[in-house]
Amino acid sequence: QVQVVESGGGVVQAGGSLTLSCATSGITFWLITIGWYRQAPGSQRELVAEIDKNDNRNYADSVKGRFTISRDNTKMTTYLQMNNLKPEDTAVYYCKPGPRDYWGQGTQVTVSS
Repeated sequence: QVQVVESGGGVVQAGGSLTLSCATSGITFWLITIGWYRQAPGSQRELVAEIDKNDNRNYADSVKGRFTISRDNTKMTTYLQMNNLKPEDTAVYYCKPGPRDYWGQGTQVTVSS
């Protein structure tokens, strides 16, 4: 059974930083691409960043230079370091391990101006 647990969200002022974590189990973590997504109220879920099994990374234009995705295969955990946060980064953040629709409960990030 695949389990996905996101954590690390919170309330931060604009310009601040947060690091999100996504712990997974029940999946061949080291072979798959992991994606971080976010969904703001009234908006569709969008891809923020992804990292493949070879540590190749891809970022949405809106977060390039501010967010960094990384993975620890020994811990089956993915991280999203978010710096210089902006109010428009406010959303629920989710991670998705692999191509199937395995989602966690998400973690809320709120950036105040």
